Amino acid sequence: MTVVSDRLDALRAGLNSRSIVQNLRYIAGQFPGQVSFSTSFGLEDQAITHLIFENDLPIRVFTLDTGRLFPETYSTWSRTLERYRRPIETFSPGAAQLQTFLTEKGPNAFYESVENRQNCCYIRKVEPLNRALQHQAVWITGIRAEQSPNRQHMSDLEWDHARQLAKYHPLFDWTFEQTRDYIREHHIPYNTLHDKGFVSIGCAPCTRAIRPGEDFRAGRWWWEDASKKECGLHEKV
Repeated sequence: MTVVSDRLDALRAGLNSRSIVQNLRYIAGQFPGQVSFSTSFGLEDQAITHLIFENDLPIRVFTLDTGRLFPETYSTWSRTLERYRRPIETFSPGAAQLQTFLTEKGPNAFYESVENRQNCCYIRKVEPLNRALQHQAVWITGIRAEQSPNRQHMSDLEWDHARQLAKYHPLFDWTFEQTRDYIREHHIPYNTLHDKGFVSIGCAPCTRAIRPGEDFRAGRWWWEDASKKECGLHEKV
């Protein structure tokens, strides 16, 4: 644990008093070819994608195509490629695993139990993510503290014990309003579902718009207990 702490402390020291672009450039310089950003095309991810592509930062950008995304998400993906003319590497579920799950459970088994939903998330998201992050040193994410009660105990730089790499969340302290305003100011392509009450956007069967006063994550897996609303990508270990 001391080795991990020392490594994070050294990395954090280099992030002090820098802009987000400077921080990202610094991290990429510390680990050439081993820094990746995962995007799901939400507001936060679009802002970070803009920062990476507009400043020509040497950071690999990738996404997970679960096969159950909204048409609006695929449209945002296409418009992002058109805007920046930069590649977004894609990782999809393993065909054999997904085929077995669908054969045994059916296409909507995630509604039936938390276990089924977590299995579906693992196959469609976690396992492809693990493949995407192999041989990487730092994982950049769009996590913000206010998105979920589980995330307010995190920090902008932390250690992912399961994958043995550092995680950096450059927008960790940003508010939803701040993120939205940045998107508008820079005319960045965004998912139009955000205009319809969708805050956190995942797979279509598992995401709905939230009502006034509801928690940010209320629209994700709304049939489950709020304490279980993580898919395994960012679980605190």
